[in-house]
Parts: sequence; structure tokens; C-alpha cells
Amino acid sequence: MQGLERPPIPAVVQQHAQDCAHLRHVRSVLVRAPHVRLRHLRRLDERIAAHLDGLVVAGAYGRALCTAALASPGAGEVFAVAVLALNGQDRPALQRLLALAAELPSARRGLLSALGWLPATALQGTVQALLSAVNPAWRALGLAACRLHRTDPGAALESALAADVPLRAEALRTAGALGRTDLRDHALAALDGEIADQAAWTACLLGDRDASLRHLALRAQDDGPDAEAALALLLRAAPFTDAQGAVAALSQRVRQAPALRRQLVRAIGVLGDAQHVPWLIALMDDLRFARLAGESFSLITGADLAALDLERKPPARLNGPSDDPEDENVALDEDEGLPWPEREKVQRWWQARAMNVPAGVRLFMGAPTSASQAAQVLREGTQRQRLLAAREQALLQPGRPLFDVHAPAWRQQRLLA
Repeated sequence: MQGLERPPIPAVVQQHAQDCAHLRHVRSVLVRAPHVRLRHLRRLDERIAAHLDGLVVAGAYGRALCTAALASPGAGEVFAVAVLALNGQDRPALQRLLALAAELPSARRGLLSALGWLPATALQGTVQALLSAVNPAWRALGLAACRLHRTDPGAALESALAADVPLRAEALRTAGALGRTDLRDHALAALDGEIADQAAWTACLLGDRDASLRHLALRAQDDGPDAEAALALLLRAAPFTDAQGAVAALSQRVRQAPALRRQLVRAIGVLGDAQHVPWLIALMDDLRFARLAGESFSLITGADLAALDLERKPPARLNGPSDDPEDENVALDEDEGLPWPEREKVQRWWQARAMNVPAGVRLFMGAPTSASQAAQVLREGTQRQRLLAAREQALLQPGRPLFDVHAPAWRQQRLLA
């Protein structure tokens, strides 16, 4: 059999390395996309796995090629090298990757991707060594690996809660994802410190509906994406009347700051209040907000605009980049992947069903919020919808681990089966 072995074909192995790194980048976008479902993610993950298999079969040449790509260490390049190193228990390579991750955020993301990609059985010795390391950054990586696999690191987690700020922040994030309600007081104690935002997120997921919500309410009044994330959590965790008041307050702010209108449209979808549906439908005539209004409409009603033929053809010219080399607008389209709703069709669909929609209750994808509804969305929804469904489960059942919609698709399907 030894005589049948053939040397690797350089062009083929190079293609494996390049495509593996590129597809990892594509995956980082698609796991948050509004049109991607779990079956689509599975197909992408199978392509990544096939390229990784090709690199493994190439042996030393494949490892050398991936290592050479670290001259420009993006997350995808580090991901490929880390998977090979972890699979092969290549300690020197892992040491180099750890040093790189300490210096470059993109390298850390790639290393974390590899730790989350591989099965837990392939990481046991490595993660245990990270958790017991003196270096706080390495311990944080060990905690993150446990979080990605929803595996309790035990005493290492509790000791990290008394460590320096970056390690304590990762410990709180891990505690929230694992559903460690016994550690809720640690999160509440951190609400006045440097990691208050993380502490509020964790305390809220672990069942607190007092101090954490007050922090989220204050944070939601700031500007920026962190404020919007705080508002989104507040709208699902707070009592419904309080959440309605938060959206009303945001609506008032939009009058002075029209740039917040997109945030308002998204918040209405997360709130799940059917009384706002007519406003969303009217907004579908405005090309700037039409697709976003359609997404929020779907979050409230559960309507799949594409499947129900409630969409229209895209307009000829969008606000994103064009093919004109003289066009200075190079901004990406924020709503890429969302269907264009046809307002009149949507209006007729809603009028035929509005009388049967319960009023005064928080809705999610067409039904009052419940753990069973969230589970159905996790099986069938898009990635954005699934992200909300995972959080909904954790809020409804504090102590339940937060379902990871970013995990390899085959692992998710096994857990959902």
C-alpha cells in the first residue's frame, strides 16, 4: 500500500487552503444573515469540511501551505492552521497561534472558530491546559472553548470571576451561555464596574428582572450598536407594558434624530406588538425602509414573504454600491438578502388575518411567545430569527443553556433532533 501513495498536487492543495479561509469568512457573514436557514449553513459547513479534509490528506505539505498563509493572518487563515494543529496535537504550532491571538483580534477570532468547529473530544487536553494556564488570555480562550461547546469548566469558571477584567468578562459571558443561575449574584455585583454591559446581559439571561433591566434601559438610550443590542434584550425580558413604553420613547427620539428610524423599525419587530403592523405595512412603500419593515412584519406575524408570494421585484437602483467606477458610494447594503415586500399584497394578507391575531400580548413569529414556539423557529427559521429564538428560550427558562446558532450545522441538527 505504501507504493500507492502519491505526492500532493500543489495547485489542488493551494485551492483547498484558499477556499477554506475564504469560506470561513463567508460563514462569519451568513451566520447572521436574514435569509440563511440551518440547511443552507449545513451545505456551507460541508464545503468547509471537505477543504479541511483535503488539507489533512496533503499532510506536511498542506500544513506548510496553511502556515505560510499566516504572513497575512486573517481569521480564515488562522482557522485553517488551528484546525490542523489541534487535530494533530501540534504543540509548537499551537504555541505560535496563541502568541498570534494575543496580538491580533482577527487571529483570536480564527482560533476561537477552530475551537468551536472541532468536536469536544478533540480538545480535551488542549482546553484543560488553557484553563490551568497562568496567562489570563489563555484561560479566557479555554473558557470560550467551553462556552462554544456548552461544557461547564467547573472550578476554572468560578475562579475566573475573581480575575482581571478581560478574563472576568469572558467568565460572565460563559456563565450566561451555560445557564449557571448559581452565579447570577456575581453578574449583579459587576453592574457598577467596567464590564457592566456584559454583567447585565448575563444577569438577565440568568433570571434577574430588576437591576439588569434598569441598566439595559439606561444603556438603550445611548447611541450606537451596543445601545441597540441592550434595547433588543430589554424588549423581550421586560414586562410587555414596560417594553411598549421603551419603544414609545424611542419613537419620540426619532422625531429629533431621524437617523434612529431604522433602529425603531427593528425594535418594533423585536417587541412583537401587533398594533404596529399597519405602520410597518405603510412603510413598505419607502425604499429606504421597505425590506427592514418586511422583516419586522415577519417577526411579528410569522409570514414568510417569499414563500407566500408577498414580495415584489427589486427596484432598478438601490442605495448600495453600483458598477460605476466613478460612483463614490461603496457602502454595503445593510438589508442584503431580505425580500422586497409588495405593500398591497401584504395589506390584503394582513386584513384577512388581523382579526384572529391576539392583541396586547408579545408575539414572536406569529404566535404568543413560548418555549415551544422558540424551538420551532430554531428548527425552521432564518439565522436572525433563530438568534432571537435562542435568546427567547433562555429568557423563558433561566438556567437553560443558550442555544448556539453559530455552531457547526451538524452539531445544531443533532441537538435539535
